[in-house]
Amino acid sequence: MFPNSGARCDIQMTQSPSSLSASVGDRVTITCRASQSINKELSWYQQKPGKAPTLLIYAASSLQTGVSSRFSGSGSGTDFTLTISSLQPEDVATYYFNYPV
Repeated sequence: MFPNSGARCDIQMTQSPSSLSASVGDRVTITCRASQSINKELSWYQQKPGKAPTLLIYAASSLQTGVSSRFSGSGSGTDFTLTISSLQPEDVATYYFNYPV
């Protein structure tokens, strides 16, 4: 998770799993839970080794322009999900959420 001076300090955010193993073609799901409602104020990022993070999803479920449609986001309130519908070799990366967007 990226530090954010604008984030409300009383909200705790957790992501699971912390790591996972998957095969090409698998459906992969990463979840994020907030300790209290953040409405849809969540974004998801992908970071590949040696590169800056890139925005995948903003406002919980909106796909950033140019991002493959195999990525999708859902959720609101306290529970959020990032899904990769069919994992590809180029999807090997670290995935982060960020609140607020």
